[in-house]
Amino acid sequence: MSKDKVSTVLTPKADLLQGTLDLLILKALAAGPRHGWAVSKRIRQMSSEVLTVNQGSLYPALYRLEDRGWITSAEGVSPEGRRIRLYRLTPTGRRQLSTEIEAWRAFSGAVDRVVATE
Repeated sequence: MSKDKVSTVLTPKADLLQGTLDLLILKALAAGPRHGWAVSKRIRQMSSEVLTVNQGSLYPALYRLEDRGWITSAEGVSPEGRRIRLYRLTPTGRRQLSTEIEAWRAFSGAVDRVVATE
């Protein structure tokens, strides 16, 4: 199956996935505030349509990140006139994003080494 046909749905069933989802959300918000659906869409775009985050995973993660002080939210209005909740990184969240990226690089490098071992 080609890479563009693969779809991974992230769910918070394991610590690894939860940590990965946190990283992806923080990264999606790094460029500026977004509402929940736009966060999910941005993750899909950044992953070339490989990663899909469903709402059942996304919103609990957004609430968890807000509880940790890594993001904040405020009510807003979409261009279509609908009420939305906009999420944005806090300064603590920006620092955490750097920490998460560093941890991901160490983890993925270790997995690459294991996979390359004969």
